[in-house]
Amino acid sequence: MPQHPDHTPSLVYANARGEIKDLPDLLMAGRSGLDFQPPSLQALIPLPPGSELFVLPQRRPVGIDPDSGEALLLEDDPAEPGAPAQAVAAFIAPAHTAILGAAYQRESEEAVTLPLFAYTAVGWYRGRFWVCAWRSDHDRRQDFGRHRPEAIKKRTNRRLAAMSNNRLVQHLGKCCLTYGCPAAVNYFMDSFEAPLPTSPVCNARCLGCISLQPSGCCPATQDRIKFVPTPAEIAEIAGEHLAKTAHVASFGQGCEGEPLLQDDTIAAAIKLTRKRTAKGRINCNTNAGRPEALAKLVDAGLDAIRVSLNSAQDHYHKRYYRPLDFNLDRVRESIRHLKAGGKFVSLNYFVLPGFSDDPAEYNALCRLIEECRPDFIQLRNLNMDPDWYLTELEFAPTGEAMGIMAWRAALGRRFPKLGFGYFNPPPAGHRQRQRKGARS
Repeated sequence: MPQHPDHTPSLVYANARGEIKDLPDLLMAGRSGLDFQPPSLQALIPLPPGSELFVLPQRRPVGIDPDSGEALLLEDDPAEPGAPAQAVAAFIAPAHTAILGAAYQRESEEAVTLPLFAYTAVGWYRGRFWVCAWRSDHDRRQDFGRHRPEAIKKRTNRRLAAMSNNRLVQHLGKCCLTYGCPAAVNYFMDSFEAPLPTSPVCNARCLGCISLQPSGCCPATQDRIKFVPTPAEIAEIAGEHLAKTAHVASFGQGCEGEPLLQDDTIAAAIKLTRKRTAKGRINCNTNAGRPEALAKLVDAGLDAIRVSLNSAQDHYHKRYYRPLDFNLDRVRESIRHLKAGGKFVSLNYFVLPGFSDDPAEYNALCRLIEECRPDFIQLRNLNMDPDWYLTELEFAPTGEAMGIMAWRAALGRRFPKLGFGYFNPPPAGHRQRQRKGARS
C-alpha cells in the first residue's frame, strides 16, 4: 500500500440518504481554522484501519476546483439535482493526528452542534479513502483488530465473575463491553496501559467534556463513574496489572472527572499498589490545577503525570476549561513541582489545525516548554465541533497558520530532547510482553 497518493484525491460527499460518494470533478479540500486549502500529497495517508466515516448533518462539502485551485461549495447532489449534498469527515483511529480538518460550510448559524469527535479531511483516489493525517505514535496498543472480539468478551466476563466484589472492575467491564474503550480492553487482556477511573466530580467545566455535558448541549460519549472506589479496589487492579505487564496504570480517564479531587484515596491506593509490586509506572492524567494534591501523590509514589492542555495561552485555556478553582499559573506550578522531583511529565495537547499552529499559540507553547521543561507531548486530536470551539474561545488568528507538520517540525528543532507521540509512554526500557492467546 503506498504511503502517499500520486494525485490529490477527489471530494467525497453523502447524498440525502447518507450514502457516501465521490465527485471526480472536484478535489478534496481540508480546513485550517476557518480557511479551506488543498492538502499536499505528503499530508495524505490511506484511511487507517479502525477509523470511521461520519456524515455531517446540516453541512455542505467544500472542494477544490482542479483548474483554478479555488475552493467551491457543493450545495446539491450532482446525481440528484435539487437534493442536498452532505459533508463527510473521518474519525481517524488512535495513534494518528490530523493535519487538516474536514472542509464544509454550515447551512446556518443554527446548525446542530456536532458530537464530541474529531473531524478529519477525507478524499477518494484509486479505490480507497485517504485522510489528511499522519501516524504520530508507532505504539500498537490501540490498533484495530489486535484482539479477537470473542476473546475480549470471554476474558472480560471471566474477570467480572471472579472479581464480582470489586466495583471498579465492574465499571471497567461496562467500558470494555459497551463502549469498546481501548484502555479497558487492554486491562482485561492484560496488556499495555490500564485505566483507573476514580473521581465522579470535577473542578472544571470543559467545553468538550466527554463524560458530562449540560442538558441541551451535544451528548457526552460515555457515562461518568458514579462512585469513588476504595484504595483496596484500585490497588487490586493496578497491582495485578503492573506485576503482569510492567507497563502503566493511569488515574484520570474519559469516564471520570478530575482525579486530584480524590487525592487521599489515590495516595492510599498508590501505597497499597507499591506494596504489591515495584514494576511499571503509576501515572495520573489531570488538569494539574491542584499542585498541593499532586505533591501528596508524589510523596505516595506517583511516577508521572499527563497534563490536559488545549492552549498555552491563559485566555484560551480559561475559556475551554472554565475552571472552578485554578488557572494556567497553577498548572505551570504543578509541572515545575513534578519536574523538580525528577518525575515524568507529558502534555496531553489537543491539536486543531489552524488553532494549535497559530503563531501566537506556537510561541506561547514554546514559552511554557522552556519554563516548565515537560518530557513529552501527546498529539491528541481535539474531539469537538471546530466551529463551536473557535466561537466559544473567541479565537482571533494572529497570522498565517504554520501548518501542523511545519509546527511539529519546528518544535522538534527547538526542543530536540522533547518526546512526541500519542499515548502515555511506558517506563524506559520497557518491552511489552504478550500473553499467549491475547492476539487475534
